Amino acid sequence: MLAIAAQSIVPVAAQKSTKTRALSQEQRIVHVLNRLGFGARPGDVERVKAMGLERYINQQLNPEKIADTVAETKIKDLTVLNMPAAELYAKYPQPGQLLRQLKARGMLPEAAEPSGNNEPPPAGNPLDNEKNREMIEKYYRENGLQRPQRIIAELQASRILRAVYSERQLQEVMVDFWTNHFNVFAGKGADRWLLPAYDRDTIRPHALGKFSELLQATAQSPAMLFYLDNFQSVSPNSMQRLRAPQQQRRGINENYARELMELHTLGVDGGYTQKDVQEVARCFTGWTIFQPRGGGAAVNAMMGEPGRRNAGTFFFNNRTHDDGEKIVLGQKIPAGGGMKDGLMVLDILAHHPSTAKFIATKLVRHFVSDVPPPALVDRVARTFTKTKGDIRETLKAIFFSDEFNSTDAYRAKIKRPFELVISAIRTLGADTNGGPGTHQWLARMGEPLYGFQTPNGYSDTADSWVNTGGLLERMNFGLALAGNRVQGTQVDLSKLTANETSQAKVLDQSLKTILAGDMSAATRETLLKQLDQSDTVTKVVGLILGTPEFQRQ
Repeated sequence: MLAIAAQSIVPVAAQKSTKTRALSQEQRIVHVLNRLGFGARPGDVERVKAMGLERYINQQLNPEKIADTVAETKIKDLTVLNMPAAELYAKYPQPGQLLRQLKARGMLPEAAEPSGNNEPPPAGNPLDNEKNREMIEKYYRENGLQRPQRIIAELQASRILRAVYSERQLQEVMVDFWTNHFNVFAGKGADRWLLPAYDRDTIRPHALGKFSELLQATAQSPAMLFYLDNFQSVSPNSMQRLRAPQQQRRGINENYARELMELHTLGVDGGYTQKDVQEVARCFTGWTIFQPRGGGAAVNAMMGEPGRRNAGTFFFNNRTHDDGEKIVLGQKIPAGGGMKDGLMVLDILAHHPSTAKFIATKLVRHFVSDVPPPALVDRVARTFTKTKGDIRETLKAIFFSDEFNSTDAYRAKIKRPFELVISAIRTLGADTNGGPGTHQWLARMGEPLYGFQTPNGYSDTADSWVNTGGLLERMNFGLALAGNRVQGTQVDLSKLTANETSQAKVLDQSLKTILAGDMSAATRETLLKQLDQSDTVTKVVGLILGTPEFQRQ
């Protein structure tokens, strides 16, 4: 049954809409709720209809004016969200690193090493030793410490809870968009401890502000500096001046400079050269992190040592900066500028015509179509340029365009797994704790939050998500959610049955709630063929969540 249903989705999801009639008022509302947010909750369509669609859109563009007490209450116990990196290093230390630090300070007995006959300790992970594991577990318990996996688990939960419960739906969509655009992988080194600040201080405050300010915030983010290795980028001459030992000498790292232009601003065809990459990398030497790996924060905190509050924060090290003259995209960066060199580069890139075109294309692809209409991209790029990168005004140019409000755009985008999970929870009016149960399903469907290793982030087009294996997992998720088999998430489907007994009426009642009745006759007929009188509303709802119509937004 699942294989047949999945196969029926594949061709439908890849088709371009051929509808020519205008969208109805209800369809326009559903469209806006799907694109500016993560789908309609029960009663949302009626609420937006009562307040007026244009007013709703303008309200979403100004999230600071929207009360959001429910979402704030849901995340209030996620303590990592408001902790600076130094506290996270101290509270959630890496076990192996902590063990080495404790031994180096003579704070653990030598008996932890299983030698006994003057043999050297075995190579490899010291936590493979049972006595080491026992002592480190004891240290965690006695000092109120927790494992670092908790950090990303809480951060993931916060993203899910906000997306499900926030009234500031567009804000959460843009946090998701920019987090993906400026991708950072949680599995790289210290980034696990640096990502809460990335979400809190870098992405969220600037998600609907000026692009130039967002770009600078990401450039100075310790999470980005660590992920793309710029914290290690230094002028070779500075290492000689500092008389660093040969084994400690480093040079200029071009990773951030390349991704800054290729992925964050200009685009791969944006007109820069390898020489520009080299010059930009020189401009960002000295942009680094104070104690990027915490400096033994957990042990220091236990011993009451001062001066550790700034661990994991950005600072500019003038001593390791290349202070010579540079030429970037034909513009001179004068010698002696210090940190101003990098700031000048960011200003050049933020206001470059290629950046306007690149960002406009990505936004139109995200909100309108996998194949962005060229005329709309040009208009949006002009708005971006005219407003000096005002994200709010740029989005407004999209949302009030004919292309966005066309039948071709309606249900033309395939939901990525995060969008699917959130929209399914919302449409059923389910309650969730945003915990591991949802994280596991996101991973199974291919989109673990902060889990994409390369800087380009998750794809925003259907061809990356429409395959039989992925769609089967989506259907399995729908059935698990409807059957209350997603840990930490509860669904009450009793309201969908309305005391109906025939499968056709149960199906239609469920379709009205989940899809506003907007399902093709062919899909409805396919579903009915897979149901019999012994099937419950759980199966009906689960199958609807796996249909082409619900997979699209």
